[in-house]
Amino acid sequence: MSFSFARRCIQLLWSLFIGGDLEMTVYMVERDLKGISMEALGDAQKAAISQAAEMTSKGTDISYLRSTFAPEDGRCMCLFDAVSDADVKRLNDDAGLPYHRIVPALDLTP
Repeated sequence: MSFSFARRCIQLLWSLFIGGDLEMTVYMVERDLKGISMEALGDAQKAAISQAAEMTSKGTDISYLRSTFAPEDGRCMCLFDAVSDADVKRLNDDAGLPYHRIVPALDLTP
């Protein structure tokens, strides 16, 4: 059983028994964008934001939070707030954005 499936089951049970909303989790998407132009990087960010808005309008709670890009080696870390990693995967796949992996993360923004 995957971590995300188990987490989702616990959240659903909590929601049914306690009546609370499903908890959103921050997910980090790791990308290798070495050699990308600043224009293409901006377009990728716009695509993530647009796809999140479209999914939300259709009932999937997900939002793009922010990205950090290291131009020297092309590493890019993008943060999304979502109920599941599957939703984050679908957003990136549907937007045509490359990634290596998607992991739960802690957003330590003060």
